[in-house]
Amino acid sequence: MKQANIPGVLLPWQDVLHDGPIPSNLSLEELSKIRSQFIVDRNWGDPENFTQRDNELKSFNEYEKVILWFEHDLYDQLQIIQILDWIYQNPSKGIELSIICTDQYLGQLTPEEMGGLMQYEEPITESHLKLSNKAWSALRSSSPDKWYELLNMDTTVLPFLEGAVVRLLEEYPSCTNGLSRTAEQALKLVSNGATHPGRVFFRNQKLEERVFMGDASFWVVILKLLESNPPLIVLPEGKEFTLPIPKPFPRDLELSITSAGIDVLAGKLNWLEVSNIDRWIGGVHLTPTNIWCWNASSRTIAKRA
Repeated sequence: MKQANIPGVLLPWQDVLHDGPIPSNLSLEELSKIRSQFIVDRNWGDPENFTQRDNELKSFNEYEKVILWFEHDLYDQLQIIQILDWIYQNPSKGIELSIICTDQYLGQLTPEEMGGLMQYEEPITESHLKLSNKAWSALRSSSPDKWYELLNMDTTVLPFLEGAVVRLLEEYPSCTNGLSRTAEQALKLVSNGATHPGRVFFRNQKLEERVFMGDASFWVVILKLLESNPPLIVLPEGKEFTLPIPKPFPRDLELSITSAGIDVLAGKLNWLEVSNIDRWIGGVHLTPTNIWCWNASSRTIAKRA
């Protein structure tokens, strides 16, 4: 964006909101403390980034114009609704607000292509703000019902939100085998001969309609498949898969599927029976006593008895 000579202060919004806790009824600062602690616990970043980021956002009144530049994937769509909800909660007159969001990945564009996206700039309206307020509240709910209900609403003002809603629902355990979509894709790839974790990650990206997950989140998925009892995948004897992954990436890590993994893919075994789930999706804390399952065939979500 700098090389494209796009003017103004550039503020990256770096948070993997599809991963980790986003409880409700918290201020931006309170939520940022929880999010930054989650990032630190995963060895993913510096908590000071959140303080600097939030302070810059809160100073938006100092500008005549604010433009949101985002992508169409789940990672970015969740960030959009967080920021627009904050603006909805902190209205200010006299500031021109607009958004640029197409089906292109910003990080892959040349400076010339980036500058060309200015033609897609559109004003942010009250409809954008109200929808984001509703969606952000739904994401932070302690059950996925409100998030699911967004599929029955008119979300066309944010044209990529519906796809993001579905993709996040697909990260809930499957009613059939207990795996999230990402975990099932990874397990199938290993079963089909992709043995090195790096290759599994690369091929998994190819299976996504809109790529959203970075490798750090993906390695956590792989680790969970290795750590269940019995494991669904294994490494050769003496090899370890530790996080964070050392650099350069070890070349001698070879994943293979186990009989339990084969049974899970065949629907003969539910992974929830052999794993101790403890995971947050938005405001939903998935635990052995609070499991919600996604039915891909009927596109419904339900609490597991």
